[in-house]
Amino acid sequence: MKVAVVGSGQLARMMALSAWPMGIQFSYLVQQGDSLDPITSLGDVIYDEEYPEAEALYKALGEPDVITVEKEAVDTDRLKALQAFCPVYPDPKMLETCRHRGLEKSWVNEQGVDVAPYRRTGNRQEILAALDAIGYPAILKTCTGGYDGYGQWRIKSAEDAAALDEEVCNLDCVLEGFVNFKREVSMIAVRNAEGESCFYPLTENLHRDGTLLTSKAPAPNLTPELQQQAEEIANKLLAASNYVGILAIEFFVTDLDGKEHLVVNEMAPRVHNSGHWTQLGCISSQFNNHIRAITGLPLGNTQAMKITGMVNLLGVEMDNSVLVNSDQQLHSYGKSLRPGRKMGHINLVADSYQDLDAQINATLEKVYPEG
Repeated sequence: MKVAVVGSGQLARMMALSAWPMGIQFSYLVQQGDSLDPITSLGDVIYDEEYPEAEALYKALGEPDVITVEKEAVDTDRLKALQAFCPVYPDPKMLETCRHRGLEKSWVNEQGVDVAPYRRTGNRQEILAALDAIGYPAILKTCTGGYDGYGQWRIKSAEDAAALDEEVCNLDCVLEGFVNFKREVSMIAVRNAEGESCFYPLTENLHRDGTLLTSKAPAPNLTPELQQQAEEIANKLLAASNYVGILAIEFFVTDLDGKEHLVVNEMAPRVHNSGHWTQLGCISSQFNNHIRAITGLPLGNTQAMKITGMVNLLGVEMDNSVLVNSDQQLHSYGKSLRPGRKMGHINLVADSYQDLDAQINATLEKVYPEG
């Protein structure tokens, strides 16, 4: 079995590492200038610019059985052309929806699922009109290109709105109203081409400066009702898009008539940072299950074996000295050091949430001594 991945980052790396024991071979479609450090020695690298014709590109990739992606920012027209030669999962149309915040929110609403209140904007007048409708505070987000806190502007008052740069105002954006939420959680869901779906336990996530810092799974105080609500939403979105592979859905947990209610924040049509804990906490990780789904293999077990956590390593050196105890597992991405860059992560298991919190806090203090 041969799989081609569009991209060469840490997600491509971890997909390949999870599938090598199954005898699956990999190739990577990249652009000139992309960093190849994470995928060194994990398969053939093909530069997109060298093969303008889809058939020639397919052959250069080794005539893969299936093509997948590790990111949304890809040439979907190119992927649609490659569909003439093999399946591409997720479908490029879903990638186009998920990478555009306006299209994504509209599509989720069409499926009968709640999102934060929002308006599309493209100039200062539309931003002001949206603020009149939604109110303060709000957050302006670019429809495309923004991630990990980039391309976002918080607007707490009319003064903040007036201070927005004119160039920012003229971008294609969504203005979102703030949601009064208790915590942020995410669902990692997987579906194969036959329509079989599996779901991991909801994960509680903590962000710092817009970037995921820690995850806890299953989410503390997770009720069967909240898990069921998340699975029903995920199943609805998976089926509506005829999705194949891993889909990550980020939620706000809100209160509705005294009960926990989920509001969709964003989706990611790929393996996701908030699912890294599954490498240690489950029999089948999200990476393993993504490959299983796209290659037609039976889906793996998604139950959590223990209480599990994850700590992102942002802009720090990679070696085993960052580990606090022998129950922790380091995953280095093989990248050159850069401030704020995702260099790796630590997965850890615990017997209780009290123990988990203690381990996470000790790890954060060791990795980020300056806070």
